Amino acid sequence: MKQNWLSRTRAPLIATGLLALPAFATSAFAADAPPKIDTGDTAWMLTSTALVLMMTIPGLALFYAGMVRKKNVLATMMQSFIICCLVTITWMVIGYSLAFTNGNPYIGDFSRVMLAGIGAHINQGNDVAFVLGAGTDGATPFTIPETVYMMFQMTFAIITPGLIAGAFADRMKFSAMCVFMVLWSIFVYSPIAHWVWSANGWLATLGAADFAGGTVVHINAGIAGLMAALVMGKRVGYGRDNMMPHNLAYAVIGASLLWVGWFGFNAGSAVGANGRAGMAMAVTQIATAAAALAWTFAEWAAKGKPSVLGAISGAVAGLVAITPASGFVLPGGGLAIGIAAGVICFWSATSLKHMLGYDDSLDAFGVHGVGGIVGALLTGVFAYGPLSATAGTPAGIVGGLHQVMIQAEAVLVTLIWSGVISFIILKVVDAAIGLRVTQEQEIEGLDVVLHGEQLG
Repeated sequence: MKQNWLSRTRAPLIATGLLALPAFATSAFAADAPPKIDTGDTAWMLTSTALVLMMTIPGLALFYAGMVRKKNVLATMMQSFIICCLVTITWMVIGYSLAFTNGNPYIGDFSRVMLAGIGAHINQGNDVAFVLGAGTDGATPFTIPETVYMMFQMTFAIITPGLIAGAFADRMKFSAMCVFMVLWSIFVYSPIAHWVWSANGWLATLGAADFAGGTVVHINAGIAGLMAALVMGKRVGYGRDNMMPHNLAYAVIGASLLWVGWFGFNAGSAVGANGRAGMAMAVTQIATAAAALAWTFAEWAAKGKPSVLGAISGAVAGLVAITPASGFVLPGGGLAIGIAAGVICFWSATSLKHMLGYDDSLDAFGVHGVGGIVGALLTGVFAYGPLSATAGTPAGIVGGLHQVMIQAEAVLVTLIWSGVISFIILKVVDAAIGLRVTQEQEIEGLDVVLHGEQLG
């Protein structure tokens, strides 16, 4: 039987995702002998998981809170914190099962609902490793316990909806935010994660290369954020009132935590402590620095002064763009991707936003959506075959027109699915409980109105 792309390229090409252990008596598993656990790989994945969680709390919380007005700082931090809690439980109950059990090419099954069976192999504290997609053509053995990989996946599922909050900052009701994020996690994030990262996902089988989340995380969150900005409309006083960031020092600290945590995001997606993880870490650093400089110099040339906000925004743009490419490109490709992301995201977060007239408060679409598209497409240009080569496929994934076309298809379907379903969820939540605070409440500030607290 013909092997699919994941099967040919094995574990290193799987950016995130896991399925299950092979000997469980559920529909997701086969009776293959599991691989042995490698303590070095497991230690690195535990570390990576903690690093990625740090990206949301406190990284994203500080980054976003520093860019809003003083009256909304606590409410903005609360969004990141509560999204972490909500998605943790949603992932445990249903999200993980829908994303990473076999099911069919479009969605997983229910064999891991409530994480059923995840501890069946634990004996005297010891566990066995698992096989991604056991029983399918793309079955891939890993060298870490399922619990570790489930947690690694959870941190990705947490930060993705957290990114969306930047687009509707200053104006969404807390209750509406909670309902929207749970529904979005189930109906948007989990299916796309399954398409791209599960063993038998249809985009994985097609050959789409996404090492750590260009489509699943950044394009997905970016277009959802744009839909939220369009459905909710502009902030009161947008374009007229002073909406400068309250505390850029918070934002710098948050961006710095994101940068450091992103090594877990990208290098952790090698699913082991190996050479590919090392290359992913190297190109992540290079692309991020290049993008920060590119945005800074572009802004300096266009506006006469390089801003702190521009420098940290450029760094995040570089992190976003290198994410899908990090396990596929060499340092030269990483440098090119970083420069492109810095310049293009500067334009999208300033000129494009004003040309089209939408109010993406903290540039969730301008940085994550556009940066994700840039990175996904350029992965198809700069992919270096030996990084993803195996004995069965000695050429690996090689950059060229054919791969660019595959990447473009993955980008397009992500934009369509996330955009359409996000729009529907937003409309349903708006009809049921309302999305937006009143004009008077927005003027007063969300800290007091929603949480009864404020900064001194």
